[in-house]
Amino acid sequence: MHGEPQKEHLWLQQLLGAWTYEGEGFAGPDQPPEKMSGSETVRTLGGLWIQIEGRAPGPGGAEMSSIITLGYDPAKQSYVGSFIASVMTMMWLYEGQLDESGKVLTLDARGPVFGVEGKWADYQDIVTIVDRDHWRLSSQVKGDDGKWTQFMSSEHRRVKA
Repeated sequence: MHGEPQKEHLWLQQLLGAWTYEGEGFAGPDQPPEKMSGSETVRTLGGLWIQIEGRAPGPGGAEMSSIITLGYDPAKQSYVGSFIASVMTMMWLYEGQLDESGKVLTLDARGPVFGVEGKWADYQDIVTIVDRDHWRLSSQVKGDDGKWTQFMSSEHRRVKA
């Protein structure tokens, strides 16, 4: 069960540190985007995993907390992880791949369609490395027509010490 960090694990290490972010989420097709902002602290767990702890104003103004775990599973040859948040009961499970450029990590997940009881859909969270101090996160859902629709995006900037 002992693992040594591989190049895929090292890729995740570039996210270590303190970050702030700003972005917008789309509540629905007939509604304007909602602005959001928050902070994140990213730590390593033994060089094999990272843990992203986020804090942001949530619905109704109460603070929302979230935790993302990401690692690489050599047996699956995939990045794997999870997402939980203080405002939902669903634990999202990720599996994904890095693109050929080495800058874009696409994480696939399956989860409930927001606002539709009993219906599930495919989702993607996409991490794009812009540079050492800037990364982007976008989230999209696959519709019944097979097309992806982005519903959230955020720009993450390293906090300078």
